[in-house]
Amino acid sequence: MEEVNSIIDSIVPILVQYGLKVLAAVFVLIVGWSVAGWLSKKVRKRAEKSETIDATLTPLLAKVTKILGLTVVVIFVLSMVGIQTASLVAVLGAAGLAIGLAWQGTLADVAAGVMLLIMRPFNVGDAVDIAGVSGTVKEIGLVTTEMDTFDNVAMVLPNSNVWGTNIKNMSVNDIRRLDMVIGFGYNDNIDHAMETIKGVLDEDDRILEEPAPQVAVSELGGSSVNLNVRPWVKKEDYWALKFDLTKRIKERFDEEGINFPFPSRDVYIHNEN
Repeated sequence: MEEVNSIIDSIVPILVQYGLKVLAAVFVLIVGWSVAGWLSKKVRKRAEKSETIDATLTPLLAKVTKILGLTVVVIFVLSMVGIQTASLVAVLGAAGLAIGLAWQGTLADVAAGVMLLIMRPFNVGDAVDIAGVSGTVKEIGLVTTEMDTFDNVAMVLPNSNVWGTNIKNMSVNDIRRLDMVIGFGYNDNIDHAMETIKGVLDEDDRILEEPAPQVAVSELGGSSVNLNVRPWVKKEDYWALKFDLTKRIKERFDEEGINFPFPSRDVYIHNEN
């Protein structure tokens, strides 16, 4: 019994000493986690209100702030429980090398994310076409780029795929050229068809005078004479004008008696008898 009491007497001070350290470390970790999250939200709000910080960098600054805060907290907690941080750095270095070899694809995404943030081929809110996917950029992260398609489907693209493909940004230039191909029958007069289309273009105030719109014969197709119709328009009027012009040209052609030919094929039947 005396031996048990002796063991208990020797263990209790150790438990009290290290138990208090562990409890204190857990408390600091919880508080530090909360503070890091609070700082991240604070940085995000300040960045969103700032006129000098681009909206593209706001999510990244918030994430970096939280990661740095958690790193400081973890190092402080480890020093509280008596773990040497110098040896920890060496262990983390070896672990980082192993992780780097295992996550080569992810690191490629991170490198591509850095290039996207530096080169800025697009910003948050831009209308883009990336790898055949069209939509509005929602967020540019270090690993992925998030966007909503024009029919409101959420898309997440790895940054390596984004940086390694052609990027069309429809939000950079203030004006765009609307390209349309209008065909009419071979029996109709070319000048009449061209003047009819020019009349439709002249009636729409959304079409810019400079650069001047173009109406020209593009090709003699298999069943129609095709005209290239190329007016210039402000980027925000692009789709509305395209839909309206398509409708109005069809209506005006009907009024002028200009035909839209249907594809046709002649079939010859040879009777061998």
